[in-house]
Amino acid sequence: METLLSAALMALASSGTAPAQTIAPGALQADLRFALDTIEHQHPDLAHSVTKAALEREADRVRAQLDHPMDQAEAWTKLAQLNPVLADGHLFIGLPDWRGKGAEAVRQGTGFFPFEVAIDAKDHPVIVSMLGGRSTPLAGRRILRIDGHDARDVARSLLVRTHGDTPAFRRALLAQRWWLFHGKLYGTPADYDLVLGGSGKRLTVTVRAEHTLPAILQRDASFDRLFACRIDPDKSARLTVASFVWEDKARYLEFTHDCFARIKAASVDRLVIDVSANGGGNDDMWKDGILRYVATRPYKQGSTYLKREEGGAVIAGSIESATQPVADEPLRFAGKVTVEIGPLTYSSAVLFANVVRDYRFGVLAGVGGAARTQQSGGVRSVTLPNTGLILSYPRFVLDPPAGSAAPKLLQPMTVN
Repeated sequence: METLLSAALMALASSGTAPAQTIAPGALQADLRFALDTIEHQHPDLAHSVTKAALEREADRVRAQLDHPMDQAEAWTKLAQLNPVLADGHLFIGLPDWRGKGAEAVRQGTGFFPFEVAIDAKDHPVIVSMLGGRSTPLAGRRILRIDGHDARDVARSLLVRTHGDTPAFRRALLAQRWWLFHGKLYGTPADYDLVLGGSGKRLTVTVRAEHTLPAILQRDASFDRLFACRIDPDKSARLTVASFVWEDKARYLEFTHDCFARIKAASVDRLVIDVSANGGGNDDMWKDGILRYVATRPYKQGSTYLKREEGGAVIAGSIESATQPVADEPLRFAGKVTVEIGPLTYSSAVLFANVVRDYRFGVLAGVGGAARTQQSGGVRSVTLPNTGLILSYPRFVLDPPAGSAAPKLLQPMTVN
């Protein structure tokens, strides 16, 4: 894999693009030290996701690679190797403003890897659609080779730089950002030579890079792609909430109010709330926008916690106050509630799912085993001074309402 990466970096360096500003080895190593010191002094409970010994071993391995001048992209390929070891979706070294810069790159004419992909359990990338979501007859085909390299080796070289709680989480996250991470490690050529499996025979194709906004960037910029309400003729409904972040909260609350009004008018008796691709956001979005219409008794978003105070002390505590249901809510839903989870359900969306499970406001269905029910939060970020990369880290760790009785990983519920 290191040989593969070295070849990719050499190809990128000789691609004819203007040379980026380089950072000296001493400055790179200083950023690594800065990141480690920040984590040690700001994280409330590092053992939540990694032992100090494991982190130090990986840091030593990364430090040995910081032996020559690098631009920011190559520095990320080195420092981001800490991410899977940190094993927390809120604790990682990332690229600054990758959404904004990705969109700007498309506007400036940069083409990216031509397909949206999924990553299967054996680390094969599988074609889902064209980049951006257009359909393709190649959908479902497994990618075997990319520009002469084994595609699983390529995927694994990206996975060892991807953050998240578990391998399942990291595969799902990488799938969303394949275009970004692949471009950082292997460049953005005009064409990609691919060998594909499936349909009984191998297929060798050359595909032009796509000059299209990737699906994740399209989704995150569009209210209608993030939020949807569907009422079906069989008196069932589906409320899709793909984020608990939207700048205009009033618009979101108007949308959920309208959805529950339509549910009531249609006498719906079964509601699926889809947070399978919801990476989190603000707790008040699910408290005010969903549980207002579903909760039947007081609830807390968690139980015990560890929190790093501004002065540096770590305090242990428990959530004392409960959120009260709105007693006279005319749109309260009294039917069956199912919350659909997935490998990208994270952060505040996990807290929402925890509350639904532990207070029996509904049942959890879908795909689990990717995120911890004990979640870190209060995320802060700091810019590494020499590389300009971003270190994100949490300030608290919160146990679910059920405490130790809750499952370790968010899972669908077995319904008797």
